[in-house]
Amino acid sequence: MIHQIRGFILPAVTLLTIVALCLGLFVDTVYLWGATVCAGLLAVGIYDVVQKRHSILRNYPILGHLRFMLEDAGPELHQYLVESNTSGAPFARDQRSLIYERAKNVADKKPFGTELDVYAEGYSWIAHSLAPRPLAERPSETLRTRVGEGRCEKPYDASVYNISAMSFGALSANAVLAMNAGARKGGFAHNTGEGGLSRHHRQNGGDIIWQIGTGYFGCRTDQGTFDAEMFAERATIDQVKMIEIKLSQGAKPGHGGILPAAKVSEEIAEARRVPANETCFSPPGHSAFDSPIGLLEYVTKLRELSGGKPVGFKLCVGNPREVFALCKAMVETKLLPDFITVDGGEGGTGAAPIEFSDHLGAPLRDGLILVHNALVGIGVRDQLRIAASAKRTSGFEIAAAMSMGADWCNSARGFMLAVGCIQAQTCHTNRCPVGVTTQDAHLQRALDVGDKGERVFHFHKNTVEALAEVTAAAGLDHPAEITADHLWWRLSMNDVRPVSQIYELFEPGQLIDGTVSENLQQYWDSADHRRW
Repeated sequence: MIHQIRGFILPAVTLLTIVALCLGLFVDTVYLWGATVCAGLLAVGIYDVVQKRHSILRNYPILGHLRFMLEDAGPELHQYLVESNTSGAPFARDQRSLIYERAKNVADKKPFGTELDVYAEGYSWIAHSLAPRPLAERPSETLRTRVGEGRCEKPYDASVYNISAMSFGALSANAVLAMNAGARKGGFAHNTGEGGLSRHHRQNGGDIIWQIGTGYFGCRTDQGTFDAEMFAERATIDQVKMIEIKLSQGAKPGHGGILPAAKVSEEIAEARRVPANETCFSPPGHSAFDSPIGLLEYVTKLRELSGGKPVGFKLCVGNPREVFALCKAMVETKLLPDFITVDGGEGGTGAAPIEFSDHLGAPLRDGLILVHNALVGIGVRDQLRIAASAKRTSGFEIAAAMSMGADWCNSARGFMLAVGCIQAQTCHTNRCPVGVTTQDAHLQRALDVGDKGERVFHFHKNTVEALAEVTAAAGLDHPAEITADHLWWRLSMNDVRPVSQIYELFEPGQLIDGTVSENLQQYWDSADHRRW
């Protein structure tokens, strides 16, 4: 309803102002008070439309202030009438507030202690040291990990925190532009998502991870198969730093997609290399390879076509046997990816069937430890990197992922919130009220690229600085030193343990030696490097 009347707000207030003024001049002067009030509202509305700081006010002048009034009424009103600071999903109010504060570069501290139940099952913490280390200098610039060392002609020094995969089409042009502007200023990477390398990704010059999905958008033939020549033409662009093959994602693993013809604009068609105004399909699986060995050969091919840039793949863990099949293929062929991105089943930015978003795919914790273990078990963990994605929006959450085997983390929804997302959960309707996930030109206008690009930069900078503080408090110099002994979990009221005592952690070569537990050994024994 509000979406439908947004275009009538200012005209209606203008009309009321004129009517009240006429009544005051020609009927009764008491109406002049009403004219004054209406004129004041009109002035507020005009200011809302032209200001650039608040997206919601640009799209919903005057009415948008109701949202801020409810917020400013204090946590008590919100807590008692709507939700507590620690409730709300997918992101609780405290999580959203932290992202907004860091994006706006304002105070992000909280008084009066934690509101979490520290004795509840599942509570976790990082073990600090009584001998903390000095804080790393310029952490957003220096906390990095090298990807592709020794295998690539053009290895990449990736930040410990980057923008996860989100396609142009799912995101608005302005959202893509703002994210890439922030990535360039902050020196971190921006993943294109499977929707292709658009001109909006390139315009501001930020580092790009080009994701290749099952539709091969941006490098496909008219029949929808992979086009090596088209890929090489774009992958060798200097701005493209790494290539990521998407096998599956946390939101909807094993599920393809359809972009209706009405949404395939000229801009989207250009990025995807598909006909405009025709329905665009993303198949569930790849046609360029059909086996674990085929995937590794495809990785090697893309590395050569890109001029020696790091190439990896993204997956949400499903059947452990398939992860072990990939590892057996690595042992058999000696071919390795440069990185593996592990997405958790709790991840996801766009729309997905609820069966998929709620009940398909391993959560990040379980999937990440399995992949890390598998690579250690075949003795290659030190030769490639692991990225983790799925609700990593704070320094603690990044540190926790690193304790379970990640070298860096990616975030999608965190950066969406940084550019103004209010978790309205209307991403799939083309009616995002703040212009983040819509192709509606009027709604997109609300998202000012300059202002939101700065917020992306500050969110990254402040989050990485928080990670550096956690790292130093643990007595470490770099997040890469965080291990499974540093992260502790409460399994019950009287049972607390570090991750290293909760999960079976492999020793180098242990899978090949056949000395892992019987439960995991069965998956290794039944895995076949020639088929999924």
